[in-house]
Amino acid sequence: MRLIQNMATIVEYPAPECSVPNRVIKMAVIGGSGVGKTALVVRFLTRRFIGDYERNAGNLYSREVQVEGEQVTIQVQDTPGVEMTDNSINLPDHVTCSIQWADAVVLVYSTTDRRSFDLIEQLHQQVVHTGGATMPPVILLANKADLLHLRRVDSQQGSLLASTLGCSFYEVSASEDYSQVHKAFHRLCCQLAKQQQPAAPPTPAAANATEKRRSLLIPRPKSPNMQDLKRRFKQALSAKVRTVTSV
Repeated sequence: MRLIQNMATIVEYPAPECSVPNRVIKMAVIGGSGVGKTALVVRFLTRRFIGDYERNAGNLYSREVQVEGEQVTIQVQDTPGVEMTDNSINLPDHVTCSIQWADAVVLVYSTTDRRSFDLIEQLHQQVVHTGGATMPPVILLANKADLLHLRRVDSQQGSLLASTLGCSFYEVSASEDYSQVHKAFHRLCCQLAKQQQPAAPPTPAAANATEKRRSLLIPRPKSPNMQDLKRRFKQALSAKVRTVTSV
């Protein structure tokens, strides 16, 4: 895993220079403060769990992985926590830029923090508004599912919200269960890989059919008239005989 840079220059990140660059899949992880966004990103990309992090500065992480048998470069944008004030969200410009940049968005809340859950619907509305006609795919992650004694949001509530928003839902634990975290992110990567898949070359049968259609549209040159060729040959031969006789 590589830490590329902070969010200040995310939109200017250059593509790697090589003859055949990997396909790039870009994801933005968005949610309230303290829900475990960074822990989820690092867990997915490295399998490791780190409990304590410095305040989120909006780092961009990159790693090459296999998706559906293809080597791709995954870029995951970690974002600063979104805060709610007076029933409205305070959305930093960096988060808006991340939504515009990303191919997909991962919305995260903590099962131990009801306020982070209440943020999700407004964050989704922001994704819809920012994405417009090209709105990116969205999944909903409920983190810290292992902290049962601190739970404030039931699984059914998360599932119902995801159904209302029209997105997939996963309840995970970044600290206890790598497989569920990987499953959520990997399925999203596979979905994006299929959407970005280049058009397949035509089959031989299709190519032959296209060539036949073209041949019907392009007029063929007319065959020469054999009688006309014979007449011209006789004229040329007669002229040659007269020339020899006169000499």
